[in-house]
Amino acid sequence: MYFVFGVFILIPSCTFPRIIILEDPLSPEEHLNLGVAYEKRGELDNAIEEYCLAARKLPIGFLYLGNAHFQKKELEKAEKYYRRALREDPNNADAYNNLAWLYYTKRENLEEAESLTLKAMELNPSKGDIYYDTLDKIRELRKSIR
Repeated sequence: MYFVFGVFILIPSCTFPRIIILEDPLSPEEHLNLGVAYEKRGELDNAIEEYCLAARKLPIGFLYLGNAHFQKKELEKAEKYYRRALREDPNNADAYNNLAWLYYTKRENLEEAESLTLKAMELNPSKGDIYYDTLDKIRELRKSIR
């Protein structure tokens, strides 16, 4: 026998009833906020779980996934999520800048990194100071390795 209460189904068994959630009670925005809270506490794996849930409906979730993986030094995964963020939302200036910073950190694709940062500056001039800092560091590195 099954009992249905709202979004839960209680399935009696020999030990304890199991609760199965049929519908996620949190909105994508709430998952994103919960992920940020986990990230601030240094609980990156929990943050990643929440960002994955948010990304199902919010393209910005992919940017947050990239950032969390970057912090974990999982740079290939970070790159994958930054690229996905750009595919889902080509106007996401932060994704351009963060991908550029990833390339700067890896000391590779510096020409592309410069282009990515310029695109970020074009898309969101209000963050020009932040993006210019990235661009300046990329250009300095390019000069030093020539």
